[in-house]
Amino acid sequence: MNTRYLLLCFGIMLWLLAGPCARAQTPGLNPNAPNQPGLASPPLPPAAPPPTTPAQRRALAHPRVLQIDAEAADRALVRRYKLPTTVPDSLTALREVRELVLALQADAYLTASADEMRWGRDTVRVRLYVGEAFNWAYLRNGNLGDGLLTRAGYREKLFRQTPFRPDDWARLQERILTEAENQGFPFATVGLDSLQLDGHAIAGRVVLKRGPAVVFDSLQIVGNTKTKKRFLTKYLQIFPEQPFSQQRVAAAAQLLRQLPYLRLRAEPEVRFARGRARVYLLLDDRPSNQFDAIVGILPNANANQTGVQFTGDVTINLRNIKGGGKQVGLQWRKTDALSQLLDAQYVHPNFFGTPLEVSGTFNLYKQTDAFTTVQPRLQVTYPTVRAGRISFFAEQRTSSLDSLRDITRLPANLDTRYNSYGLAYAWTSLDDLFFPHRGYLLNTQAAVGTKTIRQNAQLRAELYDGIPLQSTQYTFAVRAERYFPVKRAGVLLVRLRTEGLLNPRLSTNDLLRLGGLNSLRGFNENQFYTSSFALATAEFRQFIGADSYVFLFADQAYLRHDAVDEKFSDQPTGLGAGLSFRTGAGLFQFVYSVGQSNYIGQTFALNASKIHFGLTSRF
Repeated sequence: MNTRYLLLCFGIMLWLLAGPCARAQTPGLNPNAPNQPGLASPPLPPAAPPPTTPAQRRALAHPRVLQIDAEAADRALVRRYKLPTTVPDSLTALREVRELVLALQADAYLTASADEMRWGRDTVRVRLYVGEAFNWAYLRNGNLGDGLLTRAGYREKLFRQTPFRPDDWARLQERILTEAENQGFPFATVGLDSLQLDGHAIAGRVVLKRGPAVVFDSLQIVGNTKTKKRFLTKYLQIFPEQPFSQQRVAAAAQLLRQLPYLRLRAEPEVRFARGRARVYLLLDDRPSNQFDAIVGILPNANANQTGVQFTGDVTINLRNIKGGGKQVGLQWRKTDALSQLLDAQYVHPNFFGTPLEVSGTFNLYKQTDAFTTVQPRLQVTYPTVRAGRISFFAEQRTSSLDSLRDITRLPANLDTRYNSYGLAYAWTSLDDLFFPHRGYLLNTQAAVGTKTIRQNAQLRAELYDGIPLQSTQYTFAVRAERYFPVKRAGVLLVRLRTEGLLNPRLSTNDLLRLGGLNSLRGFNENQFYTSSFALATAEFRQFIGADSYVFLFADQAYLRHDAVDEKFSDQPTGLGAGLSFRTGAGLFQFVYSVGQSNYIGQTFALNASKIHFGLTSRF
């Protein structure tokens, strides 16, 4: 036992003083010294004589009974590792014994070893030495700042009179090195100093050798892109003369993939020279400016008229204006013969040199001659890598009645104003923003505000008696998508979308709108007015090119209409197919869909089918 203990002390000192490369490893050992901390390679089973004829060949797999001989006090401990009693062959027996010894060493039994393995015809007998568990006496701070050690996860109580597990020490080393390389010391090393071994108690101090300090030099853009270095420097927050941070370099790739107008050809590269780090970005521009024109052909919504009616959707989206990341968007949609929608957006990244992104949107919706809704919004977004995009927004929604004649009671639509404040969150891991094959997408938002019912001058004041003119309203929205690659060129899209309004008195013009090509296919645009809904989509896409595919889809919705004048629920379904392919003029898309709804009395029928076709041009 004295020889075993001396060898153990020497082995632990060498291992702990090895610095940042130390890990919970078990190197092969000399069989003549089987009890030093590590796994003694057990003797191989006796080799069988080579068969002389095919009839004498033996099967390679020969089941054996595995028997472990350990001290009586250690048998209960060994049973907790649930070693199999029977193994299919000798190779499995070697592997099981090795994993058992490694597990014991990882659980603080550093002297555990397989001292002997005896191979019988049908059995394998292993003489196992477990030994005593080692503990931390203490682990103190050597020359590290208290803040760095705390951020690395060090707590004194975790390393005082607790089991000495090599993995815990290795993880602490890695966290310390991560903190150091994010503070300008990418070549730092960490190890133990003043190491003491008292019986089975280990004590020491954590010492960090920082190495030379490194600062960022500059960004170098390699590739065909008009994007300005100044914009990328602010967007990635990699500024010259700042301490080097490996975390910022690793984050750069993910942040760049979130920009639809850039294609990242390779991971960012870093070159060190004379205490400076230069970051190389391999980028190319990709067509992202968008012009869409889509025409819809729908059955006439007026039951007294025959024929069809045309709807339209025109979108203009300009991205990365003058290489500075700015974005301007405009969309006009004609949802039916008398209703129109207008959306406008402006995005300004790196507001006043900060990583914040400021955007403004404006939405106008005119529903026939009934009402007009105007909805401006101001939003401030902080883009991150690991946490996604976090946004704060302020929004006002004003709805006004257009014409009232001979009204003797309150109409279904009222003049309202809703001022709200909320938070939004977005996260994505899509491999491509335009044509994803795998990854996730998540968008959520929630808001709260005050809704005010405004008295219309064309209505008598007594009609508003007994109605609370002010109330608190809550809104929420969630959109989650998952893309699964299927075989060679197939993609399965699974999407869940839900939105809702919570208010004691909702008018029809307060409600959300659902239906059409961008939500529930198989129905007219904005067919349903709903206070809350959940929409599940399954869509299979078979790609026939990099940006061309055919697809089948199914949309299933559940919606509630909880307005004051009417309450109902429905479960509409949309089915269809389509194709999207590249042409010389742009991306052509054709969608055919049918829908079924009990509330509006629509069934899966050819005369109620919807056809959408359009052209998307990116430049």
